[in-house]
Amino acid sequence: MTRFPHDRFDDVTDGPRVGAHRGMHRRGRGWIAFAWAALATGVLVGIGVLVLALLNGSYSFSGPDASSSPSASASSSASAAPSESASPSEPAAAGPSDQGSTTLVVLNGTTTAGLAAKGTATLTTAGWTVTSSGNAGTTGTASTVVYYQQESQKALAEGIAKSIGTTAVEQSTAFPNADVSVVLGADYSG
Repeated sequence: MTRFPHDRFDDVTDGPRVGAHRGMHRRGRGWIAFAWAALATGVLVGIGVLVLALLNGSYSFSGPDASSSPSASASSSASAAPSESASPSEPAAAGPSDQGSTTLVVLNGTTTAGLAAKGTATLTTAGWTVTSSGNAGTTGTASTVVYYQQESQKALAEGIAKSIGTTAVEQSTAFPNADVSVVLGADYSG
């Protein structure tokens, strides 16, 4: 019979539609509402992740050539002119005037407080434009290394290394938020 308590409408005897005020619940009606809610939640979470990635700077809509072409063309034109006057066996390092739009970050790779600020001051005094500074992800770095993203930025990285008092330069994609990253080690005295 029915699953509802007996009320006055169940006693109507005029026709075959006893209790017609209560329609039978369709099976699966709750699953439809749940599916729509799950879909809406998934869409909102996806939009939230995309917005956070864009705000964080870890994703951009421009292609890899569009974001790197200004710094690559500035670095390649900068490294072409000095190498003409240098000896053929030794490429010349770029100077602060060749930095262009290349981003430069100084990171403290030790436990010494204020080392990144000293490095930033040294590079700024030498004429380089430091985009930002802070602490590196690790604190056990023994030697100072200048990392660059693209081969065309090598001469620029060598010029920065010379200004900071080191010769160690290395191509790496470990620091995606900057074109050139200086990681100061325990050997840096400022």
